[in-house]
Amino acid sequence: MFFDDMQGLIRVLIIGVLGYIALVFWLRISGKRTLSKWNVFDFIVTIALGSILASVIITKSVALLEGMLAFIVLIGLQYFITWLSVRSSTFASLIKAEPTLLLSEGEYCTAALKSQRVTKSEIRAAIRGAGILAIEDVAAVVLETDGSFSVLKQNKSGIKTALSDVSEQ
Repeated sequence: MFFDDMQGLIRVLIIGVLGYIALVFWLRISGKRTLSKWNVFDFIVTIALGSILASVIITKSVALLEGMLAFIVLIGLQYFITWLSVRSSTFASLIKAEPTLLLSEGEYCTAALKSQRVTKSEIRAAIRGAGILAIEDVAAVVLETDGSFSVLKQNKSGIKTALSDVSEQ
């Protein structure tokens, strides 16, 4: 009722441990970029890696070496794609979203809010989360490529800002 046989349980235990070790090993080799904050591409790869690990552990027809090869293929493709995106801005623009300006100098960017499906209350929550009380003290709120909000305080020094690559839609 709870399991077919003891051999199946032992297989899940051994393959689960070995599969987990293999995944951690390949993720460590692939570098910090694989484990960084996620954009859409990173999210998809991570979900696929989890799916492969689950298939290797649960499905008897998927051998451990096949799962390891699948790990290597996905991590290798991710490494290649990120390597290529660092070297080609055209390629990078195809696979990565650009940051979007949602609030500028105390004014909401309504079109950007609508296109990114962000509410004003989410912007205010991000501002509060940054420890700022008054919207007037905010130079900008940016929706970053990983889905997080960056809240930038007013720049009173006249120094260049970090907003040069942010789309105003």
